[in-house]
Amino acid sequence: QVQLVESGGGLVQPGGSLRLSCAASRSIFSINVMGWYRQVPGKERELVAGMMNGGSTNYADFVKGRFTISRDNRKNTVYLQMNSLKPEDTAVYYCKADWLSEQYWGQGTQVTVST
Repeated sequence: QVQLVESGGGLVQPGGSLRLSCAASRSIFSINVMGWYRQVPGKERELVAGMMNGGSTNYADFVKGRFTISRDNRKNTVYLQMNSLKPEDTAVYYCKADWLSEQYWGQGTQVTVST
């Protein structure tokens, strides 16, 4: 199994930045795909950014050029650097790991972009 713990959410003004962290309970070398998703009430969870264990990345169109996914293999942690935040980025952000044909989710961290 894989346990994921997100952190770094909070309240930020429009145009500001936050960095989310997702700490995994096992080596992220062994995890096929790690990704960040977000969800707002009444809507389906949507992909924000993903990273394969080979290092390739993909982003949703609505975050391209603003968000960056990265990882620190020594810390078994994946990050989501979020810049130029907009009010519509307000959501609960979740980390997901695909490992041995199973999907594992963190508990989520709230990001609120507001004045």
